Amino acid sequence: MVLSSQAAPAFVRLAAHPLRWRLLTALAASDYRVRELVTLVDEPQNLVSYHLRLLRDGGLVTTTRSSFDGRDSYYHLDLERCAEALTETGSALHPALRREGLVPHLDLGRVPRLDVLFVCTGNSARSPIAEALLRQHTRGHVSVASAGSQPKPHLHANSVRVVREDFDLDITDQRPRHWDTLTGRRFDYVISLCDKAREACPDFPDHPRRVHWSIPDPATAADTDQASYPAFQRVAADIDTRVRHLLPALDATRT
Repeated sequence: MVLSSQAAPAFVRLAAHPLRWRLLTALAASDYRVRELVTLVDEPQNLVSYHLRLLRDGGLVTTTRSSFDGRDSYYHLDLERCAEALTETGSALHPALRREGLVPHLDLGRVPRLDVLFVCTGNSARSPIAEALLRQHTRGHVSVASAGSQPKPHLHANSVRVVREDFDLDITDQRPRHWDTLTGRRFDYVISLCDKAREACPDFPDHPRRVHWSIPDPATAADTDQASYPAFQRVAADIDTRVRHLLPALDATRT
């Protein structure tokens, strides 16, 4: 028998380190700042920053500048890239282990029903897009709402346009609302899509699972609606990817 001298795939080399695996596991649940990851893994900041840099250089982790504190950044795990890397890793070991099209799955027949709340500042772009996409992916089997800390008078025109053109959904009649109108309601998940809203988000009954997605406000990308529309398309695509990867977590919550 001749053993291969081929090096282990990059994903294996990156993920096999115990601390990097713990960082990946933490970031699989939510976006975090370095100091939060330091607390979660209970390791020195310089060590955590070093391993985050390796994960970032390896393409598994990305960063966004915090809109709440411009001196800080949020780290995000690219689950799509992880899925691709796992597929490549399986096929490197044996062709029979290659799996095409890893699609997150939600068993819609299960009970009980889950309640999910998306929050951002104006409730006119990111959170209503997320609300519409999760409702579409779960076909109404998950109760979804969205709200903001400083709701705008109406949805941004590009929010309505992007979900209609890219996802064939109509949210024309939806109106932004303040999260204070929901403070007595119970949710299983409260997901913030805005760094500022995360800092101010109120507590809800029964300690819902808190998740943060650090997504820039597409409305601030340009001075006109037409010029900012590509930013809305990028944000909507990002939210759709995150929503699809949320589905298995929701499925696990229902078991």
